[in-house]
Parts: sequence; C-alpha cells; structure tokens
Amino acid sequence: MTRVRNLILVLGDQLTPTLSSLAAGDPLRDRVLMAELHDEATYVRHHKKKIAFLFAAMRHFAQGLRAGGWTLDYITLDAPDNQGSFTAQVAQAVAQLRPERIVVTEPGEWRVAQMFAGWQERFKVPVDVLPDDRFLSSPTEFRGWAEGRKQLRMEYFYRDMRRKTGLLMEGDQPAGGQWNFDADNRKPADADLFMPQPLAFEPDAITQDVLALVAARFDNHFGDLMPFGYAVTRADAEAAFAAFVKKALPRFGDYQDAMLTGEPFLYHAVIAQYLNCGLLDPLQVCRQVEAAWRAGKVPLNAAEGFIRQIIGWREYVRGIYWLKMPGYEASNFFGHTRPLPGFYWTAETDMACVKAAVTQTKEQAYAHHIQRLMVTGNFAMLAGIDPHELHEWYLGVYADAYEWVELPNTVGMSQFADGGLLASKPYAASGAYINRMSNYCGSCRYAVKQRTGPDACPFNALYWDFISRHRDKIGSNPRIAQMVRTYDKFAPDEQQRIAQSAAAFLATL
Repeated sequence: MTRVRNLILVLGDQLTPTLSSLAAGDPLRDRVLMAELHDEATYVRHHKKKIAFLFAAMRHFAQGLRAGGWTLDYITLDAPDNQGSFTAQVAQAVAQLRPERIVVTEPGEWRVAQMFAGWQERFKVPVDVLPDDRFLSSPTEFRGWAEGRKQLRMEYFYRDMRRKTGLLMEGDQPAGGQWNFDADNRKPADADLFMPQPLAFEPDAITQDVLALVAARFDNHFGDLMPFGYAVTRADAEAAFAAFVKKALPRFGDYQDAMLTGEPFLYHAVIAQYLNCGLLDPLQVCRQVEAAWRAGKVPLNAAEGFIRQIIGWREYVRGIYWLKMPGYEASNFFGHTRPLPGFYWTAETDMACVKAAVTQTKEQAYAHHIQRLMVTGNFAMLAGIDPHELHEWYLGVYADAYEWVELPNTVGMSQFADGGLLASKPYAASGAYINRMSNYCGSCRYAVKQRTGPDACPFNALYWDFISRHRDKIGSNPRIAQMVRTYDKFAPDEQQRIAQSAAAFLATL
C-alpha cells in the first residue's frame, strides 16, 4: 500500500472548497477524513435541526470533494468503525494509513484547538495547523489591534475592516458621509401579507437519510426536526442568499430590530448557519450587497447594516473569543447563579415575547438578534440566570451557533458578564422596549404598562430590581447611570413594591 502523504481532517464547519488545508493538499497523494461524531453532536444538547443540517451539508460536501478527485474517508454516525471523537477517529486513520503528516485548518473552538495541540506528541506524526483564511482578520491581527486600547469597541474595529476591504467606501471616506446608519434601523414592523420568506429546499435522498438518522438517534434532543428546508449545498445556499438580496434586503435595514407574532424571519437573511459552516463566503456576500446598493436596488442603510453584521460584528466577536480564551466562558460580573428556567426548553410561559422567541427557536433553530438579545437574553440577565447555563443553551439551540461566535455574544453582549469588555452598557430593558419594537404585548396576559403586582409585565419589576441590586456595579456607567438616579427618585414604598413583585415572580421559576 502506497503511504499517504497528508491526512487532511475537514471539520463540519469547514465546508469550503478553498479551505487552507485542502488548498495545501494534492488529491493524488493525500487523503481527506470527515466524520459524524457522537461527541460533537452531544457536548451540548444540539437542536435536532442543527445536527441534521450539519450532517447533511457534510455528506454533500464530501460528495463534491470526491467528484473533484479527492480520495476521502467519510465516517457516518452509524458506521461500524466510527470512534465517536476526533482524537479516536484520527488515531484509527493514522494506524491504518500511516500518513507522513496530519494537516488541519485551525478550528473555531478552543476545546478543539486543544485536541489538535496534543496530537503531534500522541501520534508521533507532524501536525500542521493552517490559518483559517475565510476570515478577514486573524486572531494575531486582532490581538495587534486590541493591544494598548482601553476599550475594545466594535465600531472602531469595523471602520478598519471597511478600510481594509474597501466596502462602501468612496476613496478614504465612508459612503453617504457616515460609517453607521444604525439609527435608521430601529423601526417597528407591521404585519404584511406579502412579507418575504427565506428560500426553502426539498430534502434530497442524502438529506432524507440524515433526517431518518437524527430522528432515530437524537429523538431526546431539543427542537422540531420537521419540516426541514435548509440549504445543504453551496449552490442552494447561494440561491437562498440571492433571494434575500432581491426580496428582503431593501427593507432589512429599517426593520432589522423589529419583532412580530407569527413572523420569525421578517426581512432577515437567515444565512448565518451557511456562513458559519463554510457554505457561503462572507466577503463575497458583502460584495453582492454592495453591488445591489451601487445598482440602486437597495438603500444605503440596509446595505451598511448588513455589511456591519458580517465584517464588523462577526469578525469582532471572533477576535474577542481568541483574545480572551480560555477563561472567558466563566465570566460572571454580576455573580448570577439562578438556574435556567424550564420554559427555555418548553416555551410554557405566559410572557408572550419569551413564548414566541422560544417557540420559534424550537421550531426553526433560529431567532434573530433582537429576540436573542432583548427577549431571552434580557430576561436572563434581569432574572439573575447563571450566564454559563444560558451560554450552553444558546450554543445548543441555534443552527448558526459555534462557540467562537456565540460565547462573546452571550457572555459579553447579552449578559454583560465580562463587565464591559465587549459592550458599553448592560442591554437591560423593561417591557416598554419590547412593546415599542414588537406586537407581542398586545396578546400577552401581563400588562406592559404596569410596573408591579401580579398582572404587571414581569420585565418591569425585574428591570428596576436589577438596577437596584447592581447599583454599585453599574452606577458609574454613563449609559445607564441615569436609570439608577431614576430608581432613587421612587418613593420607598414603590421601591418595596418593585422588590416584592420581582421576588414573587422569581419564586415561580
């Protein structure tokens, strides 16, 4: 048997033909290994749709590599030689193939990077870990940007990324004369019979096999498996994105923060799961959006808002993740320890906003950023939920969630558990914000304009109780100090009613 030169391991979030490990390889001399692993499907309780999406996308990607001339070992979940974990699977391949080297592209999660770090000594084979060049900013580049800065604000990083890529630039100035049009992107939406829907795809035979496998093996996991309409190939993901640009992007900017009962998607792209597993190229989608703006097909606030999410926020949170790991996952600035309430899994709550967000999460493995930040995340922070429990929930229930992107969003942005490293203030809000940005409150059994009592919106008393409990930690924050002063103006008996209402509700959890 001819000895394999390189054993190239491709992970489930590396489904990109130009991946650095593949680009460095030779189909005639190297062997690719891909595997559906029990450990990866269960280290948190991943949503059924998420598991099915990744396994189906992996199988289609493997099919494409074989068609491109690669020799590839693909280990399905139920294969007799499935070893269950990356290290055990690679150990088996090394014993069988005796490769000269193991070649991998750097992973997206710290725990996997730690596995890679131990392989050279364990297998007595050189291990080449190549940069993931699908991102615009490497961890080293971000560390250089962060060095010496008192505050690591995304806005300034984003401006550097605009300059680096040339996106929405007119010479050295931002298009439209300003960098950020977020103030134009906060309109509440109205119900619309003609609201666009993300493009859905009928499962082919490969995907149907995966769906049967997931139904049999992960029936005790959270979420609805069917109906299943995700794109699982690059071509279909690109078609889904093209449909968004044509139908929804023109109104995305205005309504990106809005929430409506029965409308989980509104004008959102719903492509994060495709970007994060490698089916879409982030710079390419941004260039398509810029082209649509330059052609006069979409307004600037929509194009800028979308591009900021990709080259600004997405790149920034990855930089924060690698800058602060390990240890960042244990951040708990407020010392919150309350267990995650059961309704995060069941949606059995009278709070209409939380019920809607969790229900669509269960059905779609998706909720947009304001539902995550200002409904389920906001509630968790106000109620004093352990941020690590919430982190594991978010990591498991969303199809786009990988630790590099989800952890900073949860610990930093949503829970302010890092004490302000990432966010400039705690994103705490009462029911008034949810009422302004949604129509949830109209069908809720709680009264959104009532502050205390058994019929008052729980967000209201919880908000003011949060302000009171943590006044020592947030009182000097210029973006929220005014709310501390407002609380101090409440009469003592009103402050007592707030504390009692908050305690009474929390006791029901």
